[in-house]
Amino acid sequence: MNILVVIDMQNDFIDGALGTPEAEAIVPNVVDKVKNFNGLVLATRDTHGEDYLQTQEGRMLPVEHCIRGTYGWEIREEIAELLESLPIDKPTFGSETLGKVLKEFNKSEPIDSITLVGLCTDICVISNAMLLKAFLPQVPVIVDSLCCAGVTADSHERALEAMKACQVEVV
Repeated sequence: MNILVVIDMQNDFIDGALGTPEAEAIVPNVVDKVKNFNGLVLATRDTHGEDYLQTQEGRMLPVEHCIRGTYGWEIREEIAELLESLPIDKPTFGSETLGKVLKEFNKSEPIDSITLVGLCTDICVISNAMLLKAFLPQVPVIVDSLCCAGVTADSHERALEAMKACQVEVV
């Protein structure tokens, strides 16, 4: 079984509070990847509360984003309509829940590979790639670089290189 995980393809990261032209540019690639993927598709959703600015992340990145229930928190419509299950809400960069779900799934049906796409390469994509390598060290983790964007083009490239060094396959 192959797994595709769509990381945080939310309005605030695409064209909202933390959006970038690079993030907007990958939306069609992600839509195509989900439509044509042969396997199970899951998604994560960065999720913060009204107290975001009082959290450690909020103090380090004082830009309110992905506040539960807002438009910015929602998965981009053309991607959301392709998902067969609800996204996994995550309060921080990496999703421990995602790791646990996939580890349990692997016990009943072996996972052949896990492919990650989404935003941001240099924060949440790399965090989830490392987390999944820890939860499932023998399962290949793949990142589709054409379906990811970073905070900047340089940080995107640095994150891809860091993941390669940790035995994540970058395609």
